[in-house]
Amino acid sequence: MADPIDAAAAAAASHGLSPIELFSQSDTIVKSVMIILILASAWGWAVIFDKLIRLHLLQKRADKLIASIQAGLPIASVAESFQQAAGTDPFVTVYKAMVEEHSRSAELTQSEGQRDSLQERVHRVGQLASINALDHLQSRLPGLATIGAVAPFVGLFGTVWGIMTSFQGIAASNNTSLAVVAPGIAEALFATALGLVAAIPAVVFYNRIGADIGRYGKRLNAFIGVFEVELSRQLSKKGDRNGLRAA
Repeated sequence: MADPIDAAAAAAASHGLSPIELFSQSDTIVKSVMIILILASAWGWAVIFDKLIRLHLLQKRADKLIASIQAGLPIASVAESFQQAAGTDPFVTVYKAMVEEHSRSAELTQSEGQRDSLQERVHRVGQLASINALDHLQSRLPGLATIGAVAPFVGLFGTVWGIMTSFQGIAASNNTSLAVVAPGIAEALFATALGLVAAIPAVVFYNRIGADIGRYGKRLNAFIGVFEVELSRQLSKKGDRNGLRAA
């Protein structure tokens, strides 16, 4: 007659410990947790790659656009280099918004007060356009933060549930052999591993992308400043001409 302990050990040994086998052998709850974590990790990586590629392209385009305005920035019309750039580029969006506000207020520059009001309006319009553009860049980043904060606990839930199930199996079989316990515990711990695999990249790249967007936002604000300086210079020249005519 076969020894029950040897039979249990043989049954446990038949359980594989590869990731696919650990997934397929786990119970429904743990398997559901694993699927959620795998999907969260896949979504997180999709967001990460999308943001990194987009920011890289925007930074390269910003270098070219900033270099193109060294000789002077038109404020009554859109510069040719900006017309050729993508209309969704934040630099182009902000620039066009400020040019449009200047064009709409072209007749309101007769007095010094009107000129000061125009500069203030252009500044506000540029800031609002910049905020909207940066908000768009930051979309889906809160999802990465959520994955980074929640995924380890979701994985831990799967681990606790799997260990509870393993202990129930031990109690039912009345066998505490490590060979019997190990497969169930390995399946449970695999859920925690998946939680960390989903969470760690999400946290790392959330901080990285957030810092990159912050640096890009500073360049955008500097560009608004360049436009305001050029606007102030041209309004001052117009004020001088008006003063000469009045004299």
